[in-house]
Amino acid sequence: MRLRQSGAAMKVGAEQRMHVAVIGAGIVGVSVALSLRREGFAVTLIDRQGPGEGTSFGNAAMISPDIVVPMTSPGIVRQVPGMLLDPLGPLRIRWRHLPRLTPYLLRVLAASRKSRIESTSAAMAALARGAVEAYSPLARMADAEDMIRRTGRINLFESEEEFRTSRWKLELERRRGLHFEVLDAAELRQLEPSLAPIFPRAVFYPDTAQSVNNFRFVQVLADALQRHGGRSLRAEVLDFDLDANGNVAAVETDDGREPCDAVVVAAGAWSRPLARRLGANPPLETERGYHLTIGDPGVMPRIPFGSNRRGFSCTPLEHGLRVAGTVELADLEAAPDWRRADVLMTHVRRLLPGVQDRETTRWMGHRPGLPDSVPVISPSPLHRNAYFAFGHGHFGLCLGARTGQLVTALVAGRDPGIDMTPYRIDRFRTRGR
Repeated sequence: MRLRQSGAAMKVGAEQRMHVAVIGAGIVGVSVALSLRREGFAVTLIDRQGPGEGTSFGNAAMISPDIVVPMTSPGIVRQVPGMLLDPLGPLRIRWRHLPRLTPYLLRVLAASRKSRIESTSAAMAALARGAVEAYSPLARMADAEDMIRRTGRINLFESEEEFRTSRWKLELERRRGLHFEVLDAAELRQLEPSLAPIFPRAVFYPDTAQSVNNFRFVQVLADALQRHGGRSLRAEVLDFDLDANGNVAAVETDDGREPCDAVVVAAGAWSRPLARRLGANPPLETERGYHLTIGDPGVMPRIPFGSNRRGFSCTPLEHGLRVAGTVELADLEAAPDWRRADVLMTHVRRLLPGVQDRETTRWMGHRPGLPDSVPVISPSPLHRNAYFAFGHGHFGLCLGARTGQLVTALVAGRDPGIDMTPYRIDRFRTRGR
């Protein structure tokens, strides 16, 4: 692959590698940067925050290859009023932001049609396949192989009726080739005895892995990038300089100009204004999520678990119990509503008898959501040396390493091994700069 800057040809070869600027130091951006560096590219990672200090600080710490069911699923529209009226429910909309959110919500409605779910699910499955294994080469570079453990994951159902209404999801997962086991109450009790005896059914996904500390994991990968010759620049990206051919010649930051031969926008929920600078206008919104980390819970499950009904997960970490979940739709600048975090404590007390609220911290972060649940992993249709990697929603850690593999293949001019059409940014309307 050749890119031109100021009339000079840059060759991807043993002696001289392209310089790629990666914008965004969350798990997706760091994975992209380290994957590119592993390939031999010169890499500069740019973010106004330190590695993992944004959304990647507070996720559920799980790497789940079973993420093949879109968040926008059939029947979700009928459930929304009940969710919004339930003070303990998994969804909240800040109503004063509704006028601005309406176009996004209409796209969510369209994406939830049954006719679209099959193709969307296939696109998600192709991304998630090998999600755990994709971290192996990056973890080896970082001497962090012990930070990922294949523990499995449990999805809990509080009634037989709830389980019956979810059978279509299990059928979809079977069609995608996922491995799972349906458990009755006795089998669940044997697998995870710390749970309350209130669940007649559960589903166990044995292929799910977790990080023992999601924040530290991002930092360790970012440190490995620098140890292996990459650079990190703490700065805010303001704009892009284009050369005479319309390609990106440099990234403009509040710390100066960073020349580059290619750029990857992987800035999570903050990617939309940068994409607009490059002529695209994806319908990216922030799906705000909350978490509690209980440093001394008194009881610790062996296996991560989640509530199908309540929309949250619990993960045992090296520094406590992570309780993460719920969705709140509001602007990036809106203040946190800490009642959303407090709701999580109410939920976990019901599911995990004896849990104590000791040494607990609260957090809110911005998941980068797209209406069809499918991230953008794509070259720019307008600038041949610009690439996009954002919109991973609830699945940034799940898909970080896979995204790194795919972006590296695109930058290197190789076949990524899967059809990249479903992830293209021009599946959305674009506009000129």
